Amino acid sequence: MTDVQDAPARVTPMMEQYVEIKSANPDSLLFYRMGDFYELFFRDAEVASKTLGITLTKRGKHLGEDIPMCGVPVDRADDYLQRLIAAGHRVAVCEQTEDPKEAKKRGGKSVVRRDVVRLVTPGTLTEDALLEPRRANLLVAIVRARGEAGGMVFGVAHVDVSTGAFAVGEAAPASLGAALARLDPAEILVPEALVDDVAPATAETRGAVTPIPRDMTDAARADARLAGHFGVATAEAFGALSKAELGAAAAVVAYLERTQLASRPPLARPVREGRGAAMEIDAATRANLEIVRTLAGQREGSLLDAVDACVTAGGSRLLGARLAGPLVDVAAIRRRHDAVAAFIEEPAVRRAVRSALAGAPDLARAAQRIAFGRGGPRDLAAIRDALRAAEALAARIAPLVPAAEELGVISAALGAADHALGADLAATLDDELPLLKRDGGFVRAGADPALDEARALRDESRKVIARLQAGYADATDVRTLRIKHNNVLGYFIEVPQAHGERLLKPPHGETFVHRQTMAGAMRFTTTELGDLERRIGEAGDTALRLELAQFDRLAARVTASWDASLACAEALASLDVAAALAEVAVDSGHVRPHVDDTLDFRLEGARHPVVERALKRGGKPFVPNDVTLSETELDAGIVQLVTGPNMGGKSTYLRQAALCAVLAQAGAYVPAKAAHIGVVDRLYSRVGAADDLARGRSTFMVEMVETAAILNTAGPRSLVILDEIGRGTATFDGLSIAWAAIEHLHEVNRCRSLFATHFHELTALARRLGRLRNATVRVKEWKGEVVFLHEVAPGVADRSYGIQVAKLAGLPPMVVRRAKAVLDELEAADRASPVERMIDDLPLFAAARPKPEAGPDPVAEALDGIDPDELSPKGALEALYRLKALRKAQG
Repeated sequence: MTDVQDAPARVTPMMEQYVEIKSANPDSLLFYRMGDFYELFFRDAEVASKTLGITLTKRGKHLGEDIPMCGVPVDRADDYLQRLIAAGHRVAVCEQTEDPKEAKKRGGKSVVRRDVVRLVTPGTLTEDALLEPRRANLLVAIVRARGEAGGMVFGVAHVDVSTGAFAVGEAAPASLGAALARLDPAEILVPEALVDDVAPATAETRGAVTPIPRDMTDAARADARLAGHFGVATAEAFGALSKAELGAAAAVVAYLERTQLASRPPLARPVREGRGAAMEIDAATRANLEIVRTLAGQREGSLLDAVDACVTAGGSRLLGARLAGPLVDVAAIRRRHDAVAAFIEEPAVRRAVRSALAGAPDLARAAQRIAFGRGGPRDLAAIRDALRAAEALAARIAPLVPAAEELGVISAALGAADHALGADLAATLDDELPLLKRDGGFVRAGADPALDEARALRDESRKVIARLQAGYADATDVRTLRIKHNNVLGYFIEVPQAHGERLLKPPHGETFVHRQTMAGAMRFTTTELGDLERRIGEAGDTALRLELAQFDRLAARVTASWDASLACAEALASLDVAAALAEVAVDSGHVRPHVDDTLDFRLEGARHPVVERALKRGGKPFVPNDVTLSETELDAGIVQLVTGPNMGGKSTYLRQAALCAVLAQAGAYVPAKAAHIGVVDRLYSRVGAADDLARGRSTFMVEMVETAAILNTAGPRSLVILDEIGRGTATFDGLSIAWAAIEHLHEVNRCRSLFATHFHELTALARRLGRLRNATVRVKEWKGEVVFLHEVAPGVADRSYGIQVAKLAGLPPMVVRRAKAVLDELEAADRASPVERMIDDLPLFAAARPKPEAGPDPVAEALDGIDPDELSPKGALEALYRLKALRKAQG
């Protein structure tokens, strides 16, 4: 199908306007407003029709071919926009910018003026229908620049357009992927020249990547652009932002200016997030641990789902952000724990607070829509109810403030909200409200005397219509006579066809003026009806005009207090999180962890919160286990080697340790009897198997890539959990890789680690590695069957019970019998003996002092470059010093 750019020179005025507007927005589907519909033409229509499953029609021709066309109703546009955005499309919304009556004044063939008022993209959504209430919708920009230390760094700015929250920070190139994974953006702005360079990092997120032109990231204009948006003299007003941070923040602002066109969203001043302020968790680890969503992409079944007892959407969004970015600052973590503890100590207050919060709508998003010019009466009501709840909650939590510093900050923000605005909204808004302000009927009776007068006239006139209808029915003796209204004819009299013929003749013909003949009916008007219609129209217009004036007045008040409302919304969310985590702790038996700056990691009776919840629903208990990855006399973390049968619970054991660290540093209590956790700065998980065929990676290749990232970057404060390393290749290859990996974790990374394996030969390494501890998952055999106890205890497993698991899975009996016979023969060969001897014979892992790979010797090269005959005494001495320096550098 020919695209819009190929449209012929001679087209209708309307199509000429469409082509011009579409040419200015080639990368977006154009929603072209025509009356009560948004129409799409040419290739846009074909794409939208296929994506939305709507009928593709045609309108006129060009180049001898039909013009494809489809449309969506304006009042249902949000539903269709959501589906188009989810499918990866951008949409340009083109509205009529003048009254059709004005266009007619310019001539009969004049086209109503239209223009694009907004570009709808995944990261710029504000409407409730387009957003997930309990999930942030972040727009992220990344810019690369030279850092203060001389190396390249990335500036990362993120804004939630639906609330106005704005933050900036820096990320090292190696940490960019983890930074983006933490934010989980809906859309990522990347300079065109950087798209390929950052592809490995952006590919790990769900966000749509939007290349942006160079002028949006121009360093020379970044300061002025950011300062101009916020109306300050210089960007220094936001603190000491680096060049990269400044560029990223300016890119976000520039993008919003280009996409929002008719209006600009209010934004909070950018908050600088210090590098290393949150636990670093890469995308693979997040996926393996299912922190905020499962591997299938669902919220249900994730850690967030298991501990989210929040009663507000804002609270759920904040809890998700805290779990995605656990803190590393001990004092800040303890302040969050103090707030949770305060609510645990006062159950009556906790219940009252949660009850009040349940009646608090989403203040942040409602206030943003109003200030952005996209809100309606129900958004005003949401602000009213949220401010009312905030005022009550400030008083309710006052007794807890002395026990928790965070609650004091929350109380202050709740008290500083514009409660006079809340009172004004309560006095002005009616109880039952329409969705759209244009529908009227949202101002309470008695709030505006002039409006009450206009409404009285309008409503009285409607009663007159009813009386007039009855009078006409009596005069004509037509009981089916009705006075109706539509947007084309206005008010008219409608009678069946048979009675209509009588009204055309005397004596009725002088009163009733014929207007339209329909199939089976005729329509008339009268002088009296026309006059009444004029009076009704004037009264209705006056009433609506006065209501809209009240809306504008209230919206102006909301905009003026937007900063205070955003702070209040954040306080409500923080309060909800603290009370919800206290509720979860009490209901699920979680305890306050002791978090400090040591390298300790000890969990007593730890449980997996997601698995425990699922078992509880089925009426089954969860078997808790201790986890010890530190000992007082050791100067580094323990590597715990876990062996045991399939289905015994090794993966659950590993994951629950990691999830307890996430919960503790996010500010939550943990599912255990006791917990002592030294701050974890980086969390790594390599659990489970999956391929990545789209990028040419087999299951084993994915396993090795993730393992390499861990071994290359983990440090003493890291927590590493590894499961079944080396199982995706040949037995001895895999055993060798697992062996070397354990030694590297012990000697080089020196981090707290859990390593689950079926290579039982590796347990002998405990004799050589001082911080390696063996643990096994216990089982019992009963009458030829295996019973999984799910208990982890010190020791070594002698086998994996894989054949028993295969039998449970339903393998044919003859296969099970044959497998057992083969296993008996292999075990009789005592394959472990050679490996046991190798443990004793091989030297300890050499990576602690890696031998250089064969290559040019810099000393030899320097020596070869010296010509003794050409050297002066001073030159010879300098050459000797250079050689000694090179030799010293070699160690």
